[in-house]
Amino acid sequence: MSLDLDVLGTQTAPEQWIVIATAVAALAAVVPRPLWRLSRNAVTIAHEGGHALVALVTGRRLQAIRLHSDTSGLTVSRGRPTGLGMILTAAAGYTAAPLLGLGGATLLSAHRVTLLLWLATALLLAMLPMVRNAYGIFTVLLTGGLFLLVSWLTGPDVQAVFAYAVVWFLLLGGVRPAFELQAKRRHGGAGDSDADQLARLTHVPPTLWLLFFHAVSICCLIGGGRWLLAV
Repeated sequence: MSLDLDVLGTQTAPEQWIVIATAVAALAAVVPRPLWRLSRNAVTIAHEGGHALVALVTGRRLQAIRLHSDTSGLTVSRGRPTGLGMILTAAAGYTAAPLLGLGGATLLSAHRVTLLLWLATALLLAMLPMVRNAYGIFTVLLTGGLFLLVSWLTGPDVQAVFAYAVVWFLLLGGVRPAFELQAKRRHGGAGDSDADQLARLTHVPPTLWLLFFHAVSICCLIGGGRWLLAV
């Protein structure tokens, strides 16, 4: 069978216990603080990738993406400092991981495991040329290489386990950053956060933007979880 047919074809859905086990594994990577400090790098990639993609879609000129070892990141784009394009770009960060998880759950519910893995690999490779610091290049290469190896070298069963674990992680891991931002703002930190930037752009209080981030992430988790579990 050709590669194109493998990518575009459907795969057999895993057993329910595997779907549940991957959810538990993803939760274990999100809840304990020591593991979260490491796994959060993947959410940062999605966060900054969301800013970058929406910046390009809205006609802004993407200049650089930086990913740091403390799991923070920065995406720099040029264009109008105000307006809808800037608002959408600023709003895309905290919503990126949950929405990617929801999109992944949609593909998995249609049994498109291999297609999901190759799309994720393509997105990471497309992001790589715009990363401008060594740690960022390392993390994107490592993540993209992992997706490539699983897509290229493993069989359908391993691909399914990996894909479900990744999608569960995006859905579950996409919930925590907004709560972390809320806690930082409560203690007087993160004064230049995405929520604060959006408040300056729209004159809508940062608290309402935080509620928006929470709503998106929780709705994606509920909807995506239902699709993955076929409830």
